[in-house]
Amino acid sequence: MLTRRTFVAASLLAGFAPAFAETPAPSDPVAILTAIYTRAAKGKGDGGAAFVIENKAAKSKYLSKSLVALWAKADAHTPKGDVGPVDFDPVTNSQEPDVKSFKVDAEKMEADKATVAVTITGHRNDRKPADQIVRYDFVREASSWKIDDIKGSSDGEAWSIRKMLTDSLKS
Repeated sequence: MLTRRTFVAASLLAGFAPAFAETPAPSDPVAILTAIYTRAAKGKGDGGAAFVIENKAAKSKYLSKSLVALWAKADAHTPKGDVGPVDFDPVTNSQEPDVKSFKVDAEKMEADKATVAVTITGHRNDRKPADQIVRYDFVREASSWKIDDIKGSSDGEAWSIRKMLTDSLKS
């Protein structure tokens, strides 16, 4: 049986919005993450979403000014030839991206900040349930929403991009 929820989810993953749904504003955190994960899930879902952090321009497009500055400082602190403080795709929470489908839920929406959770289902079922959820803290900068932190867990151990970057400056 095709439920409305299944239809909406399938429609979004297929790249079109159903006629009865209102198209979210491009600066809405839910719309931003839906676009990122739709792109990450294309094909076999193994392309990941490293495009969000692949270079300075991409970081500036998606990340808050303070997170971009912290990341640049952490990268500059990394010894030449070493892997940077973030050595995985934080958007897919994996060394080997695997996104079959996803669900985006706004947990908290305020005028200038938001927290949005994304639950990722992969083609492989080798992840702990807690490791399938990635949370995004957004802040409003001028008229745009930007990611200010990405949080999740790996093998049950919590991580935060901001904490990883900050901790890398201590060594």
